Amino acid sequence: MDLATFLVQCLNAVQYGLLLFLLASGLTLIFGIMGVINLAHGSFYMIGAYMAFALSPLFGGNFLLMLLAGMVLAALFGYVLEWVFFSYLYQREHLQQVLMTYGLILVFEELRAMLVGNDVHGVPVPDWLAGSFGLGGIMQYPWYRLFASGACIVLALALYFVVNRTRLGMMVRAGASDRDMVRGLGIDIRRLYRTVFAAGVALAALAGMIAAPMASVYPNMGASVLIICFVVVVIGGIGSITGALVASLLVGFVDTFGKVFFAELAGIGIYVLMAIVLVWRPEGLMGRRA
Repeated sequence: MDLATFLVQCLNAVQYGLLLFLLASGLTLIFGIMGVINLAHGSFYMIGAYMAFALSPLFGGNFLLMLLAGMVLAALFGYVLEWVFFSYLYQREHLQQVLMTYGLILVFEELRAMLVGNDVHGVPVPDWLAGSFGLGGIMQYPWYRLFASGACIVLALALYFVVNRTRLGMMVRAGASDRDMVRGLGIDIRRLYRTVFAAGVALAALAGMIAAPMASVYPNMGASVLIICFVVVVIGGIGSITGALVASLLVGFVDTFGKVFFAELAGIGIYVLMAIVLVWRPEGLMGRRA
């Protein structure tokens, strides 16, 4: 492998890892703070991709405005969904949570089939991000993939600032550590739950909207990322945003370079990584020891 090819694979790994981070950060917050096993999280990724397909003709070339509108719609959807369904799951057993959220997957898939059918769709790359730039002679790298990585980095920094430098972030971190203590301090835990859940849905949908121009929009696309998201959460440590970022990048590099060097075994690489981490640190890389 020459240097240019190595650089391209590194960029692909970082881009994939950062996109996973958008998905996994919302999932780790929802599970870490609310204690809900949300199997429907991958469906929010699918909803975001289909929103990109539906909104792209309406916004024309204004891709950034489309992303912003999609995030707002997804956050509102998440807020209502938590109020109507998830608010009744907090005191239930994990089995009931799993059954409820799996039922939501089926509902979302049926609604998707009724609204847009079962065809595979594509979302065009915006004109100002079309094309590619050279990397070491004949190698080319798409501008849009570089934009996707940059957008994810900006969002990761914004998320870090909110979680670590704001009053809301202080409540989120406290809720991840001790939910009962947060209630005892008089914080409206239900509003905090709805805010966190809405943010998690918005991040997952945004990941789907960003990924849509790089891949096809197709039925049941959320299932392919759901298991990987849970792997990232387990590796990073439940409730840890920093852990989710580190784990996402690790998974991105293992998966990308595994497909290059060990194509036959690429499918098990991330699970071997998870097993190694759990043997070394059962609570995850950044998780708190019991």
